[in-house]
Amino acid sequence: MKPEILMMGPMMPHVEAALDAAYTVHRLYKTDDKDGLLAEAGPRIRGIATDGGLGASADLMARLPALEIVSCYGVGVDAIDLAHAGKQGVTVTNTPDVLNDDVANMAVALVLATSRTLVANDTYLRQGRWVNDGAPPLARSIRGRKVGILGLGRIGKDIAEKLQVFGCEIVYHGRSKQDVSYEYFDDLTAMASAVDFLIAICPGGPATNGIVNAAVLNALGPEGTFINVARGSVHDEAALVSALQSGALGMAGLDVFAAEPSVPDALLTMDNVVLQPHQGSGTVETRRAMGDLVIENLHRHFTGEPVKTPVT
Repeated sequence: MKPEILMMGPMMPHVEAALDAAYTVHRLYKTDDKDGLLAEAGPRIRGIATDGGLGASADLMARLPALEIVSCYGVGVDAIDLAHAGKQGVTVTNTPDVLNDDVANMAVALVLATSRTLVANDTYLRQGRWVNDGAPPLARSIRGRKVGILGLGRIGKDIAEKLQVFGCEIVYHGRSKQDVSYEYFDDLTAMASAVDFLIAICPGGPATNGIVNAAVLNALGPEGTFINVARGSVHDEAALVSALQSGALGMAGLDVFAAEPSVPDALLTMDNVVLQPHQGSGTVETRRAMGDLVIENLHRHFTGEPVKTPVT
């Protein structure tokens, strides 16, 4: 008899096909009667397939007394109640490492796009202004610029290595000092005041909620650029909009937002902002590899093998 699992949202076709072949899949997102589904199937559900946005709440897990594993498509697990999972002995897995390269590349792309005003210049050309008004204002080089990385984990280190190729100087802030050659700042505001670019690539969750606040953005200053490829919760979105509007902050490159997929209207009209619809890991290759890990972790668990990428 196939194990029964709960799918929180749609996944890549090859993932859904593999899960349908191996399990009895209950698609929570497809039913109009979620309470009815959970009441009927909840006692038999042994696994959850979810993603970093949908997660798995304590309330949901409490309705699944046979739950053994939550397999998350994504590296961020702040939407999964890890404390509840730990108390109930539920294994939680995610999909780290396979997305490092592409997320780091997105951070670098946003650094280049903001410094070279790529989007604004594209619009400038399309509007015929190159012909009518002449060349646009000069952009800025990133060679010799100082970049502060908020969260020097796997992806943060990858970003640092890539930006060093462009001649950037790297410093960082995190929970503790690491055995690396980059200068460490134990105070985020102090680091912001010392750098040209601040890149957020720290985990989401209560510990980092709004950590990039008005004081940090003001310290970064009118010549500074804020890049966020972490979570929208990491920056105070109202403070960010205000700083960009007032000129207290120079530019921003954002791949994540506080209430995705909603984006503040004010950001949509700014030419000193480059926006992306949460596409850090958004390549065919990386998303397929992430999906494969979801499949593999569930398979390993239900065949009695150690899961490949445990969080808890």
